[in-house]
Amino acid sequence: MFKGILIEKDEAGYRAAVQDIDPAALPAGDVTVQVAYSTLNYKDGLAISGKSPVVRRFPMVPGIDLAGSVIESSHPDVKVGDAVVLNGWGVGESHWGGLAQRARLNGDWLVPLPAAFSPAQAMAIGTAGYTAMLSVLALERYGLTPDRGPVIVTGAAGGVGSVAVAVLAKLGYRVTAVTGRPQEADYLRQLGATEVLARTDFSSPGKPLAKERWAGAVDTVGSHTLANVCAQMSYRGIVTACGLAGGMDLPASVAPFILRGVTLAGIDSVMCPRPERLQAWQRLATDLDLTKLSLITHEIGLTDAIPTATALLASQVRGRVVVDVNA
Repeated sequence: MFKGILIEKDEAGYRAAVQDIDPAALPAGDVTVQVAYSTLNYKDGLAISGKSPVVRRFPMVPGIDLAGSVIESSHPDVKVGDAVVLNGWGVGESHWGGLAQRARLNGDWLVPLPAAFSPAQAMAIGTAGYTAMLSVLALERYGLTPDRGPVIVTGAAGGVGSVAVAVLAKLGYRVTAVTGRPQEADYLRQLGATEVLARTDFSSPGKPLAKERWAGAVDTVGSHTLANVCAQMSYRGIVTACGLAGGMDLPASVAPFILRGVTLAGIDSVMCPRPERLQAWQRLATDLDLTKLSLITHEIGLTDAIPTATALLASQVRGRVVVDVNA
C-alpha cells in the first residue's frame, strides 16, 4: 500500500482525502515511478476543492507535477533507477497524478531530471516554472531582447509570475511586477523586479489603446488585465498568455494588433511537445538563479496539501508549494 490523495465523486458528494491505496489500483502505463516530491498548483487546487470541473474521471489522484525515480519500466528509453520529472499531459485530470507516493505513467511523458536540480528543486520549479520558461522562450522567439525595453509580469507573486520575474531579471531585462498583494513588493524586488504595480491598475475596463509602456509581457491573469497589457504594449511588442486567474474572457480590441503590430502568443504547458520541454528545462538549469528558489518556495507534507489548496485558490499563497509526499 502507498499513501496518496484520492478524489472521489458519488452519491455522497465530492471529496478529497489522504488514503492508503493498493498498487493494483494504479492506472495503465509502461513506467512506474516512486514519487519523491510533487507540487500544488492552481489547477490542483481546483481539482482538490471541486470548484471547477478539472477532474475528468473518478477516482483520481491529483497532482500535475512529480519528480522521482523509476522502479519499473517496459519503455525502451526509460530505465529502472532513472531520475525523472513529469509536467502536464493531463496527469491529475484524466490520469492519476503526482500527489501520491507512487505513479504509473506513459514513459513518453517523462523527461530526465536535469543534473543541476535535486528532485525537490525540480518541483520548486514545477509546471509553474516550466511554463514561465516557455513564456520566456516565446518572447525570445519573437525577437525580444533586453535593449528593446521593459517587460511586465502580471500575477507576479504567484508561481508562474515569481519564476518569470527571476528568470527575466537574470537575463538582463527591466522587469515590472504586477500583484494584488502590496505586502509582497519587497519579495518581488528580491526576485529582481525594478518596479511593482498594483493589480487594480489593470483589472478594470480600459481603452483600446493606451500609452506605450512595455516591450514584452508575461500574463498569468487574463480578462481585463491581459486586455490592458495589450493596449499598453510598445510597437511590435510581444505578449505571452499562460494563465486565467482573473478569468477566461478577453475584453480587448484588435487595435494593438493592427495598429502597433503587437503579437499575442499563447503558452500551453500541458501538451507541449517533448523537444520544447527539454529546451525549457535546459534553459532553467542555466537561466534561473537557484538561490532564488528559497524565496519562491515553501514545502509541506502530503496531509497539508488539502487545506493549502483552499488557501491557494484564495490567493493567500506566495510563489511555489512543494509537497513531500513521503512526509
